[in-house]
Amino acid sequence: MSSEAFNPNPTIFVPTKTKTSESFAKRNSIWLNDPEIDSQEDEDEENDASVEEIDQDEIFDLIRSISDPEHRSMTLEQLAVVSAPQITFHGSPSRPSRLTVEFTPTVPHCGMSTFIGLSIRVRLLRSLPNRFKVDIRVKPGSHQSEHALNKQLNDKERVAAALENPALVEVLEQCLAGATD
Repeated sequence: MSSEAFNPNPTIFVPTKTKTSESFAKRNSIWLNDPEIDSQEDEDEENDASVEEIDQDEIFDLIRSISDPEHRSMTLEQLAVVSAPQITFHGSPSRPSRLTVEFTPTVPHCGMSTFIGLSIRVRLLRSLPNRFKVDIRVKPGSHQSEHALNKQLNDKERVAAALENPALVEVLEQCLAGATD
């Protein structure tokens, strides 16, 4: 990671009241691919006639506390990189299967946008049931390399390759741990 700040003086916003979202998070793996956990979850969902619905606010609670990779003492919410209205569900109203999270980089040339998107993706993959397909997107018009970023953030092979880098995973874990004061 470069020590050069792309946005040395970001605008900071006051966060809203936080729910406890750690109950969703699974901290043991980056991917939700543990066959024992997945099969148990599938059995639980089949046995439970009413699958727990997940709403926009719960998703926002999961990603709001991720710390910015460049400004570690601030969260994505404080920098207005993520907000609840930027989260949308697709599929049937009773059981959505696709989730889109749009984020807004602090500056149009932000070099950390890919890393921010990767942090959001990993948090959601660790936290959500595997019935969701997650799309991470940059807000249209908010970054000079919007198309390339969206392609990179939603390419499974590129994401997997990035997560094989131990130094990157270490920084990612620090961001997912939340902002430090």
